[in-house]
Amino acid sequence: MDFDFPMIMVVATAVTGFVYALDAALWAPKRRVEVERVKATAEGEVDEEKLAKAAKEPILVEYSRSLFPVILAVLVLRSFLVEPFRIPSGSMMPTLLVGDFILVNKFTYGLRLPVVNTRIADLGRPARGDVAVFRFPKDPTVDYIKRVVGLPGDRIAYRGKTLYVNGTAVQIALEGPYTGTSSGLPMPGIHVYKEDLVGVQHNILLEEHKPMFDVERVVPDGHYFVMGDNRDNSNDSRFWGFVPEGNLVGKAFMIWMHWNLDTGGIEWRRIGNSIH
Repeated sequence: MDFDFPMIMVVATAVTGFVYALDAALWAPKRRVEVERVKATAEGEVDEEKLAKAAKEPILVEYSRSLFPVILAVLVLRSFLVEPFRIPSGSMMPTLLVGDFILVNKFTYGLRLPVVNTRIADLGRPARGDVAVFRFPKDPTVDYIKRVVGLPGDRIAYRGKTLYVNGTAVQIALEGPYTGTSSGLPMPGIHVYKEDLVGVQHNILLEEHKPMFDVERVVPDGHYFVMGDNRDNSNDSRFWGFVPEGNLVGKAFMIWMHWNLDTGGIEWRRIGNSIH
């Protein structure tokens, strides 16, 4: 079952905020009046038990008052500043591994209202080479992460496992065989290449024996062409098309944790690494 976390946060903020405001406007003044009445009618020493009972907040108000600022802070943080994500697949290897927990800058591509995703401030656009998180066009309830290789107006081609941007082949240089993260041994037929994506250098993986998939597209206005760094094992724009600008979530910029039981749990050397 899919949970719409932004919607849950918005509803929780609205409910706790409403209860908090209602208490401040209606119920809290009545409690203060009752406290004063208890004090005024006391004969001699004030009964502390009666005083505490008169001043006691209802459970709903108590929880709302405590939770509202916390939920609001989390909503603002996740909606407009930084949001955490977990990498579930190997489509961005070797840049990102299964079990990486990453942070995504939410304002790089403009501020958007939660849930409705309406842009309220235009602060920038994706650049070629960005590692971007977006809502999958075929199922917007699912978040994807890929590298932006094509900007609006670009002609993108992928032929013979070579990427072409506006007719120019993107240069790659062999780095060596890929070493498995769990085994620590070179993986036969899988090699790491350094790719220079028009000034943005990063590593990609290519498999010798995987069949080639050739494609050529012109990126329409307001859309982006994205690919995984694990080129032969990525479900990306080559297969399902472009990412509309409205589906963008943000730019990935840091790995803050790596946890994967299959590779021994925490991998400390990945924590704090920048994403390029």
